[in-house]
Amino acid sequence: MSYARCPCAIVTAEQVWRAARRALATVPNARPLRVASVPGQHVYVRHLSPPAGDARVVRLPDVPVLGAPAGQWWPPPMLDPGWIHRNRVDFDVFHVHFGFDDRTPEQLRALVCALRAVRCPLVVTVHDLRNPHHADPAQHTAALDILVPAAAEVVTLTGGAAAEIARRWGRVAVVVPHPHVVDSVRARAARPEHEGFVIGLHAKSKRANSDPVPVVRALADAVARLPGARLRVDAHDDAAGRAVAAQLADLDVRVHRPFTDDELWDYLTDLDVSVLPYRFGTHSGWLEACHDLGTTVIAPSCGYYADQGPCLVYDHDESGLDSASLAHAVGTAYRERPSWRADPDVRANQRQEIADHHARLYHAVVGRR
Repeated sequence: MSYARCPCAIVTAEQVWRAARRALATVPNARPLRVASVPGQHVYVRHLSPPAGDARVVRLPDVPVLGAPAGQWWPPPMLDPGWIHRNRVDFDVFHVHFGFDDRTPEQLRALVCALRAVRCPLVVTVHDLRNPHHADPAQHTAALDILVPAAAEVVTLTGGAAAEIARRWGRVAVVVPHPHVVDSVRARAARPEHEGFVIGLHAKSKRANSDPVPVVRALADAVARLPGARLRVDAHDDAAGRAVAAQLADLDVRVHRPFTDDELWDYLTDLDVSVLPYRFGTHSGWLEACHDLGTTVIAPSCGYYADQGPCLVYDHDESGLDSASLAHAVGTAYRERPSWRADPDVRANQRQEIADHHARLYHAVVGRR
């Protein structure tokens, strides 16, 4: 019997969540601030706490999604106003990161009203000013038009995004950099040696913001002019990925299931360069993983990817692709072989600073309540 059709499994998952929630309330010494984080198990959110945990802040576990496989956090039940009222005594701060893609403006207004009714401060981290899954920005803009003005504090990842938030909503966003993505053991491992110079583009399951086909065509032309260089193209084995592969049938496109984390780290360290094929967007966890592993990134000029860390940039946005700028970036990477790998010790210190910053922020908004 599948998990989705097994009421016992759903009840058990709910019981596990409630047991974990009760355990949080028994932490010794001064009670930590309890954060209802949406979500709690995304790698970014997990890395807002030090590896050994934090006595000042605990994040509630994700609520099981009725009918979904274990571990799936979307769509988040915590965004339901009924959940807010039923569980109000169990959290001090409500922090939204991701997962509101399917919510209407009316539903988000109801969420904000519920939080106000129970006097719980809302914190919003703006990861995406433009949702990478939506061709039309209107839905995501409408959501941010509700969440950003209602937040007690707004956080974002780069100065460029903060400046846009100030222009659009008149809010001063706190800039906290993206924490590491790759675990410390893997981040310290030596990169494997390989022949030649490998430029990779992974179409994944093609999102609305991704335009891999023309980028691959331009890359193929650029790479052909570089002795010893070769192009690797990957796509997921789903309808979107196979459609990309079909449009590139004259090239060697590797179509496969999504990588596990370890397989993804292996893939990235097999590349000298990873090219992001986005025509709109804001920030990138993929870029951060490349930075952890020492793979050079060529990022598009749209969004604020270049604000996140050292990378090469080519001109690509919704107005089109400049193939010459992409060829120039590839040539620069080939000639100069930049080494921009993050120092794992610096990343560890950064993670502690990020945790400290969030702890101070949570205590501040609760104090103002």
